[in-house]
Amino acid sequence: MRSIKSITLLNNLQSDLRQIILQAKRLEQLPVTTMTRNPSPEKWNIAQVLEHLNFYSRHYIHAVEQQFHGNEYEATEYFKPGWLGNYFTALMKPRPDNSIGKKMKAPKNALPSTQPNAAEMLQEFMEHQHHLLNLLQIAKSKNLGTIRIPTSISKLISLKLGDTFRFFMAHEQRHFIQIEHIRQSDTQPVTSMA
Repeated sequence: MRSIKSITLLNNLQSDLRQIILQAKRLEQLPVTTMTRNPSPEKWNIAQVLEHLNFYSRHYIHAVEQQFHGNEYEATEYFKPGWLGNYFTALMKPRPDNSIGKKMKAPKNALPSTQPNAAEMLQEFMEHQHHLLNLLQIAKSKNLGTIRIPTSISKLISLKLGDTFRFFMAHEQRHFIQIEHIRQSDTQPVTSMA
């Protein structure tokens, strides 16, 4: 992949993240039965998808913050994605028509519980998103290519900071398409989540 202007990448990621936040905000209006109903026995419900996303948020937000502390590499005008970052991002990124490409199994450590608390999962998710928005702002003064973030797969595998943000956002976009499919499959009567 060609180099991209660092500020353009971060602004685009912030814009994508704001869209995720708006979509998540709409989930607050859903009844608890919709949030916790599995579309089929082998598929996750919305609360489980959020718990899965929270697992990744906990890992990557903490890892990015750790790398930000004491890291004084000057920001560069351009960011050149790495081959591994491109691979992971392409694997996760939804297609332009908002469909999901190759289906993947979640690693065992990222599997959700059978019935997480929907309200708690959504509140935690929203907190992570606002935190991430701040980190993307701080990243405008950081070197997106020099700072490396260990992946959730292994501490031995790390991605450039810019690639970490790209992969992370693609993963969230992918799962919000999944959430939309779950919502569309729900045809049960409505009862309040509050």
